Amino acid sequence: MNFPEIDLRQRLTVSRGYGVAEIYIPEGSDYIGKTIQDSRLREKDISILTLHRDTKVIPNPKSQRVLEAEDRLLCFGKLEFMRELIPVKTRKERKAKVKVLPDLPVAEEVLRDPDDDAFISTPNG
Repeated sequence: MNFPEIDLRQRLTVSRGYGVAEIYIPEGSDYIGKTIQDSRLREKDISILTLHRDTKVIPNPKSQRVLEAEDRLLCFGKLEFMRELIPVKTRKERKAKVKVLPDLPVAEEVLRDPDDDAFISTPNG
């Protein structure tokens, strides 16, 4: 059978609000000891593509597979529901990246004209 090459990323992002994310099952999680079916992830519009356990990768895990602490689930589904599964303390808050401007006078490299070795004139000099 011949399968045409596809851009998987493009195919998985055809719908807004959906995407791929990795969900980590930490110690103490309510999901530990539950089967994938009992986790009700599918009801939240989340499909498990692969389960990473220790050094094993289990593609398309069966619904009766029991989840364990430290499992990592590569999932496709509704991003808002997957975000809810990430504990607040482990979420990385996005902070605006602000660059601190240098104090004047500005470094000589900035004031140099790249076409010659002369300095560009400034209001103060």
